[in-house]
Formats: sequence, C-alpha cells, structure tokens
Amino acid sequence: MKEWFLPRASGDTVWAVVGSPLPLIAVYLIAVNVWAFALMGFDKRRAKRRGARRIRERTLFLSALLGGGAGALLGMWGFRHKTRHWYFVVGIPLILLAEAALGVWLFSLF
Repeated sequence: MKEWFLPRASGDTVWAVVGSPLPLIAVYLIAVNVWAFALMGFDKRRAKRRGARRIRERTLFLSALLGGGAGALLGMWGFRHKTRHWYFVVGIPLILLAEAALGVWLFSLF
C-alpha cells in the first residue's frame, strides 16, 4: 500500500533534516570518560585516608560500562588504582574492547 502522507527518506536525507548525532555522541563519550577517570582518582585519594568513605566497585564498573572504558583504564594505570584486583585488571580492558567493537560495528552501519 502506498503512503500518501508520510515522506519517504532515502540515503542521507534524514540526516540533512535532523542533523548528525555524532557531535552529541562525542560529547557524551568525552564526558563519561572524564567522569570515569575522575572517579578512579577520587577513590584512590580516599583509599589513602583511613576510614574515608569509598566509591563502590560496581559504580566504577558502571562508569566503564556506560562508555567510560578508556577513562577507567587510564585512571587505573595513571593512579595505580585497583591494579591488584583481577576482576579490574581483566574486566576493564574487556569492557573497553567490547566498546571499541561496538563502535566499529555501528560505524560500519552508517
């Protein structure tokens, strides 16, 4: 059946009307990575104090899962934080690898 009222989008026509989502995605990824890096530094500083409240490990992992894998990994290396826990040493690079694979796959679609 032919649609009479809805325009048909072909090729890049939709992006010309709506605008590219790439700048928003880039700003989001930069913000999440800076946040994950800062969380690692903040938790490392708290770890040095006796009795200070710490950031939960699931929060650190969640910040990596939400797109901040590179920031979390750089924070681990830069602050030498959580490098003795095998689940961080293995988990954060795997999250970053999965995010990179997802990014390459999504890029290949467009």
